[in-house]
Amino acid sequence: MTTKAYQDAPSRIERFNAGREPERLAIKYREMRKSPFAFFRGTAHLFWEDLRARRSALPDSPLVWACGDLHLENFGSFQGDNGLSYFDLNDFDESAVAPSAWEVSRFVTGVYVAAPMLHLARGEATELVKLFLDAYQTALDDGKARWIERATASGMVGTLLRRVSKETRAMLLDSRTIWKKGKRRILIDGRSALPITHGRRAAVTRQLDMFAEDQPDPDFFKVLDVARRSAGLGSLGLERYIVLVRGDGGRDGNALLDVKQASPSSLASFGRLRQPAWRSEADRVVTIQRRMQAVAPAMLHAKKIGRGGYVLRELQPSKDRLRLKDARGDPHHLRSGARAMGQVTAWAQLRSSGRNGSAAADDLVAFARTRGWKNRLVDYGRSYEAEVQRDFKQFVKTQKQ
Repeated sequence: MTTKAYQDAPSRIERFNAGREPERLAIKYREMRKSPFAFFRGTAHLFWEDLRARRSALPDSPLVWACGDLHLENFGSFQGDNGLSYFDLNDFDESAVAPSAWEVSRFVTGVYVAAPMLHLARGEATELVKLFLDAYQTALDDGKARWIERATASGMVGTLLRRVSKETRAMLLDSRTIWKKGKRRILIDGRSALPITHGRRAAVTRQLDMFAEDQPDPDFFKVLDVARRSAGLGSLGLERYIVLVRGDGGRDGNALLDVKQASPSSLASFGRLRQPAWRSEADRVVTIQRRMQAVAPAMLHAKKIGRGGYVLRELQPSKDRLRLKDARGDPHHLRSGARAMGQVTAWAQLRSSGRNGSAAADDLVAFARTRGWKNRLVDYGRSYEAEVQRDFKQFVKTQKQ
C-alpha cells in the first residue's frame, strides 16, 4: 500500500519531533537507524497516523485502556509500592482509551518487524504471534485479572525476575554515582546521564523541594545532585532528569529518581477517540498506569514543573525490561515470553475495564469468544510490517544525506 503519508515518512518524523532537545534527539535518531525494530519503537506516531486509513482492516472490538505502544520490549519487572517484584506492562507514555484490537495490532506488527533480529523465519514469527494471541484470548475469556510474580514465573520471565531479585539499591547507586570530595554525585557517563546547566539544576531542585513539602518524609527528597537522563527511545529529546536525593540517609541510603516530561499521546491524537479531560499529560500517564498494572511502582507521581507535567518515580534496582537479545536463538524463552505477554495484556485490560469509557469485563469476555479476529490481526501485522520496512529504509537513506 503506497500513500502520500508513506512517501513523506522522514518529514513526518521530523515534524513530530520538532522542538525536542537536539542532543538527545540525535541519540534517538542514531538508535532508530540500528534496526527496523528500533525504528518501529521510536515511531509509534507513524503507526497510529497510518491506522486512520487502515482501521477497517482490523476487527471491531471493545474499548479498553491501552498503553499505546505495545511491543516485545515494553514489558519488564519493577518493585511495587508493596515491596514485591512484578512482571507487567512497562511504558504508558502513549496510553489512552482505544479499541482492544488496535493495541494488540501494534504488538503483532512488532513481532514481524523483530523476526530477523530473533532469527525467526516468517512462519516461526506467525507461530509466536499465535501463541501471544491464544494466551491473550484465554486470559480475556477467563474474565479475571491476575498477575505474574517471581514465585510463579517461568521461562524468560522467571529468568528476568530471578536476576533482578539479586540487585540492591546500594548496587544501583554504585553503578550510577561516584564519590567526589567526600560527596556522592551522579556519574556523568555521556550515555545514560548527561551534564546539566546550573539554571536547569536549580529549577528542578526548586520544584522537587515544593513536591517534598506535601510528602510524609520531606527529608527523603532532599536533592543532592541532578543530571539530564538519556533512556528509552520514543521519548528521547523530551526533558528528563535523574535526581540523586537523600533517601533514608547514610552512605548507602540515598535514592535515585527519574523525572520525565510527559507529552500528548500519539494514540489519542491520531485515533480521534473521545478521551477524559486530564489535568495534565503526566496525570494521564500515572492514572492509566495505576489502573492497568497489578500494583503501581514505588513513588509513582504526576508532578508539575514549570509549565509542563512530569512523571516522577524511583529508579529501582529491580526494574528491568525484557530485551530481545536475551531471547535470540532460544525458542523456549521466546514462546514462554509470548504467552506471558499475552496474559499480562489481557489482565491489564480486564483490570481497568469499566473506567471512564472503557468496556465492561463482560464485553471483553464476549469479544474473546467471537471468531475470526485473531486471523485479521495476523493479516494486519504482516501487511503493515512491509510499510515499516519501507519507512525504515527511507529514514536511513535520508539520515545519511
